[in-house]
Formats: sequence, structure tokens, C-alpha cells
Amino acid sequence: MAIRRVGLVVHQGRAVAVETAGTVRKWAADHGIGCTDIDVWKDHQERRTGTDELHHAGDPDLVVTLGGDGTFLRGARIAAKNNAAVLGVDLGKVGFLTEVACKDVEEALEAVHHGGAAYEERMTLTMRASRPLEIPSGIESLLRYGHGPALPPPPVRHEMAEGDGWGMALDVTALNDVVVEKLARDHQVALGVYLSGRLLASYSADAVIVATPTGSTAYSFAAGGPILSPNTEAIVFTPVAPHMTFNRTVVAAPDEPIALRVLPHSGQAAVSIDGQLRGVLDPGDWISVYGSPRRLRLVRLRPTDFYGRLRDRFRLTDAPATALDGEAELFWQPADSPVPPDLQHLRIPQSPGDDR
Repeated sequence: MAIRRVGLVVHQGRAVAVETAGTVRKWAADHGIGCTDIDVWKDHQERRTGTDELHHAGDPDLVVTLGGDGTFLRGARIAAKNNAAVLGVDLGKVGFLTEVACKDVEEALEAVHHGGAAYEERMTLTMRASRPLEIPSGIESLLRYGHGPALPPPPVRHEMAEGDGWGMALDVTALNDVVVEKLARDHQVALGVYLSGRLLASYSADAVIVATPTGSTAYSFAAGGPILSPNTEAIVFTPVAPHMTFNRTVVAAPDEPIALRVLPHSGQAAVSIDGQLRGVLDPGDWISVYGSPRRLRLVRLRPTDFYGRLRDRFRLTDAPATALDGEAELFWQPADSPVPPDLQHLRIPQSPGDDR
């Protein structure tokens, strides 16, 4: 695609990110392309919602993030609002979302601008709630002590302001997860969990997580949930430290909503979206999380090696298969034979330099 405008999200705490941001700005200026820094804030300043940030930046069609997966998520919440593509530039750490190293950023921008890049779509989540989310005064500073300012509560989508028994449709796009967790350290949150409108069980837990396949390698994984391929279409429900015998993850279809109702005997519960506090629920309140029609488009310059990144991220390279030569060979890749017809519908990695 020919880039019209670039939105730039920078990890300001890393010198290499700040330096590379200058490279991106110069490239954009040399090509006559607008470039705007987005999601920039200072302490004690309010942050914008994703939609407001998008309009402030002039509706970029490419968002470039300079940082790790956390910085990528900041850009993703904005890009998904208008189907913009996201190019994640990493700072030398293995991430599941970032695509290129800082030294390759100009080459990557040229590839996107001149049609040499591919795009991988990822499933996202959205939600409804029994009422608009709010953050009571004083709780934000308590929960985010030592962090930057919180995002504002997600607004109600203006075209769906009336609940009519279906709840309020919120302007939410989550790439990783929606989490409902306890506020008080000495209490658990008590929730009724509904799948496709029917009660599954009541949980007393530290938190419950509703995640995408992309988010299955984040908080859900740390809580004991499964790793799902990002090519999967599913919603992952994982309880965190539940006080009950049934403590397993449930994997639901993307069109099966997962509703979480705060039970009368529970205390308040915090709602986080992709790791950001966005509201507090009282007993009797509920949210419903489900697959969004919005997809996130990731820029890819080469075939994605998700399982290779998985091995590197979790340091699985000490397995016997890699011990002898340092890197395991591909399982299926004869150099002198085409892929058989019965395997051609499968995702089979190619050897370097193999253009079959």
C-alpha cells in the first residue's frame, strides 16, 4: 500500500527507540508523508481514548511502534479503530508481536510503501456492560502507583447508547485480553460466568481472564492457560487462583460471548483491557466479552515463525533436538521435492531461499 500518513508510538524510556523515531520521521519527510507522534503523555495529564487519539493524529493508515509488545499494544488500540496497519519495531528483545529490528526500519517502510509487505490479521475482542464503566476517585492512583496516567474509561458507542436489555456497547478493542480482578488484597472477586448466555459456574478467584489467541501467551499463560496459535479463532477463559475444584481453562468459539456478573456478596472488581485499568464494577454489574468484527492488521515482511518465537521467548532451545547443532532442522522440507498435493493446504515453513 502507498502510505498516506504515519502514526508513531515510541517507548520514551529507551534511547534506541527515540533515535529510531528520528529515522522514521526523516523517512516520512523525504517521501512527503505526514508523521505524527501518538499516545504521548506526561504525568498528571489525561490520555485520550483510541478514537480521539486516532483523529488527533490525522487518521494514519500505518502505525509504527518502537518498543516491545507493550508499546505495540498501545499502537494497536488506536490502529484497529480505522483498519490501519501496524508495524512493530523491536528493541532487541524477542516479542510475539514486533516484526523488525531498529536497523531495518527504513527497509521495512519502503517495503510497505511500495507493496512489498504482507498483512496478517489478528482477532480482537470488544464488550458490552450493564452500565458505562467508571473509575472512582482515588482508586486509579492506588492501582497505578508508579505508572503513567491511566486511559479514560471506554466511551459508549454513540450509535448504541441505549441498552434495551442488551447492555451498553462500549468502544473497546482488545488485542490481548479483558481481565476482571479483585481490588482488595484480602478478598477475592465473586463472579457468575456465563457462556453463550447460560451460566457455566460461579467463581471466587483473584481474577478471571478472557483472552484472544494472541493474548494466550500473556497473562492467561502465566495463570496456567494454554498457548493457542494466533491463526486460531477462539476465546480463552482462564480463572486465576480460583477457590473451587474446577480450575480449568475453557476455550470457546469467537461467536460465543463470555459474560461476567459480579455477585452480590463480592467486593468491587477492576476491569483491565490489554493491561490498562479502564473501570470498576460494583456488585450486580456485568460485562460481556465477545469477538469483535474489527481485525488488527500486522505488517509482515516474511513468513511468521510463531513457534520459533515461542521457543526463543520461553528458552526452549535447550531441547535435545537443538543441543547437537544449535538449531533444529525443519521437519518437512525436502530440498528437491515439491509439496505433495495432500499437504498443500497446510502451513508448512519454507527453508531460507526456498521460493516454492
